[in-house]
Amino acid sequence: MEGRHTVGVIGGSGLYDIEGLTGLEEVRLETPFGSPSDAFMTGELDGVKMVFLPRHGRGHRISPTEINSRANIWGMKKLGVSRIISVSAVGSMKEEIPPGDFVLIDQFFDRTRHRPDTFFEDGVVAHVMFADPICGAVRELLLEAAQGLEVKVHDGGTYLNMEGPQFSTRAESLIYRSWGVQVIGMTNLQEARLAREAEIGYATVAMSTDYDCWHTDHEDVSVATVVETMKQNVGHAKELIRRAAPMVAAMGSSIADNALEFAVMTAPEAISTEARERLALFLDKYFPGDSK
Repeated sequence: MEGRHTVGVIGGSGLYDIEGLTGLEEVRLETPFGSPSDAFMTGELDGVKMVFLPRHGRGHRISPTEINSRANIWGMKKLGVSRIISVSAVGSMKEEIPPGDFVLIDQFFDRTRHRPDTFFEDGVVAHVMFADPICGAVRELLLEAAQGLEVKVHDGGTYLNMEGPQFSTRAESLIYRSWGVQVIGMTNLQEARLAREAEIGYATVAMSTDYDCWHTDHEDVSVATVVETMKQNVGHAKELIRRAAPMVAAMGSSIADNALEFAVMTAPEAISTEARERLALFLDKYFPGDSK
């Protein structure tokens, strides 16, 4: 295999329909955190091991609040993924990011209320560093891979993660815009938090589909406009993944690689057998042989 990283892709169910992807297999997993959104699809692209997962499930049947991001990221880790490319539809909060453009974000702002976003609870405490929530190395490779792509790609931006599933009120949209964020979405922050805890380098490709409802010269956001723009963008997203995957697989270190090294505050002897087993996928690297 070329490179040492297995590359995961989280996004829509059509993203694994990429020219050159071979050996597709469906893998169903149960995790200590429940069921993932769907079966994982594994395959090989230009010598790179790939794992794909539709975050909303095939048929888009899982709402943003109901996505089991813990199970999704645990499954990626279990299947050997060490780098994730996340593809997500977003609303644009800037005139200069029209529908159809891509944004390689570098920051998040959290406006969610109802979502589990850590593996470490019920007797185990860990505080990972998250000042820079995106793996800059993966993001830079995505930016490089996007050169010459037939879509405009913006370098950097803040993704405001709202709760949903309803779109914003106009008052909310105008306030978020005044905060200076670039895009608004409903899914990626929990993935990024959990990927960092799982020591997986994570980056987001945000696909602008609309102007939310702040732009009075455009129609308010609707499912129809989002779906239509996504259809136009999916080919560009698949081409970006095809180009970036070999580069990401062969990359060096990530900010996430040793995120747990000094993060676990709980003494090993204070971790219960149940918690030790639940978190073994993450803790065995640092506490080998400590299972009770």
